[in-house]
Amino acid sequence: MANGSPIEWTQSTWNPITGCTKVSPGCKHCYAERMAERLQLMGQPNYRHGFELTLQPHMLELPLRWRTPQTIFVNSMSDLFHADVPGSYILQIFDVMRRAHWHEFQILTKRSERLREMDAVIDWPANVWMGVSVESQAYVSRIDDLRLVRAGTRFLSLEPLLGPLAGLNLDGIDWVIVGGESGPGARPMDREWVTDIRQQCGRAEVAFFFKQWGGVNKKKTGRELDGHTYDAMPPRADRARPHRSLAVLDQR
Repeated sequence: MANGSPIEWTQSTWNPITGCTKVSPGCKHCYAERMAERLQLMGQPNYRHGFELTLQPHMLELPLRWRTPQTIFVNSMSDLFHADVPGSYILQIFDVMRRAHWHEFQILTKRSERLREMDAVIDWPANVWMGVSVESQAYVSRIDDLRLVRAGTRFLSLEPLLGPLAGLNLDGIDWVIVGGESGPGARPMDREWVTDIRQQCGRAEVAFFFKQWGGVNKKKTGRELDGHTYDAMPPRADRARPHRSLAVLDQR
């Protein structure tokens, strides 16, 4: 929604959609839900419905007004591939990203099945990075769905990391972010889970970014791992991947 983001791996956020619903254990202590409720109490008009999923069409062309090139996290307060977001609206968002070619756009979803289904109708711009969130072994199938889409850059957000992720298949993945849960009720993250993922990324030659240890006070726990800060970013993809024909089950 605004220039300047506290999220370590991006520069700005843009929210043409706000609100979401929980789909898996990683959503339990959703930071976006807490923030939306706070903004609603403050009278912010985009959050008049709190965390109820709401399209914000007046926000669609905001990146076109930002003339300085930057990296933009799309829908930090929602999920672009939520079932209640019309397919036509998703395509409008992609059209804006294509037109705003001087920026790099990062998208994250937990709804990888719909992402895979819509791949056939998305004209993937080279400046769009597509990622999935995976919090535990039970949801690694999201990575398989991501591997099928034609985005030029594919990445994983393993946050909040709630368990070990041994033997990840990182074929076709360009970037991995790891982070612990933060805020009230934060669930702990084991150091061995993190170092194992770092080693897997090293073997697969995939860029590794360690975001945070998390906890109730994430500033105190910091983001150093074994005395180092890991800030690797993916190499920019200059073209989309070869087309795969997939059925589109919902093009609303």
